[in-house]
Amino acid sequence: MTVKSEDRFVEIDDVKLCYRVEGDPSHPPVLLIMGLNSQLIHWPQRLVDALKEQHLVVRFDNRDSGLTRWRSGEPPADGYRLVDMADDAIALLDHLKIDSAHIVGASMGGMIAQRLAINYPARARSLCSIMSTTGNIWVGYAQPGVIAELIEPPPADEQGAIEHAAALYDLIGSDTYAAEERPRRRALAEAAYRRSLDENGVPAHPGGGARQVGAILLAGDRTKELNGLALPTLVIHGNEDALIHISGGKATRDAIPGAQWLGDPAQGVEGMGHDLPQPLLDAIVAGIVAHLK
Repeated sequence: MTVKSEDRFVEIDDVKLCYRVEGDPSHPPVLLIMGLNSQLIHWPQRLVDALKEQHLVVRFDNRDSGLTRWRSGEPPADGYRLVDMADDAIALLDHLKIDSAHIVGASMGGMIAQRLAINYPARARSLCSIMSTTGNIWVGYAQPGVIAELIEPPPADEQGAIEHAAALYDLIGSDTYAAEERPRRRALAEAAYRRSLDENGVPAHPGGGARQVGAILLAGDRTKELNGLALPTLVIHGNEDALIHISGGKATRDAIPGAQWLGDPAQGVEGMGHDLPQPLLDAIVAGIVAHLK
């Protein structure tokens, strides 16, 4: 288990949630919500550093990821829902005494961000949904075999588990920038693995990925509820996304009145897979910064 000095913790019902806060507390807050099998470290530090120039940046590990612990005993068979994960985010804002924040979510985090904005409209100043979808099963689908690979239990040994995660990043990430991204993906897989071990050096979230997939599958279609949102929204999606097809991003854009779109109207951010590749970060960060203004 790797705990950094900047990692903070708060007890929320049956969740011990790990979070970080960066930037000037007097600046408008931004809440970053990451996705499936991902941690707060999956937000590129370069993106966080750019945002914290003008914002207070809050990010956290979802339940069943990283240093956040969900339940000390045996998890129930029915797991949890996206609404529970949105409630975790709201409880964190309450803990930090933040009345409202700009909400930015990626992948499953985008789904959680959408649910947060729907259920708690007064708490969301704006919404940014990245490589996500509406819950409509006819859009935002994965390429054949990808979900099975995603929920496949990793090898028991450390190096095998790290290589397994790095291979998943290659599977769903940008093809255009795969060669230059591969060393970063390997380093991120290693950091994420070591950060998610328990006090005994054992992976702390067995079955967590499958429970998160279950939360996504049980969430239902949010399209009609998204139609009722009235807040500035930016949708970001890439044309090389193997996990959530770009049709999910387009459906999100079309569902939310006045939603803006980053990149080409049809292709989105060209060369972007289900990741935030370094060569595209400047464009992505610029789009988010402009949106938050």
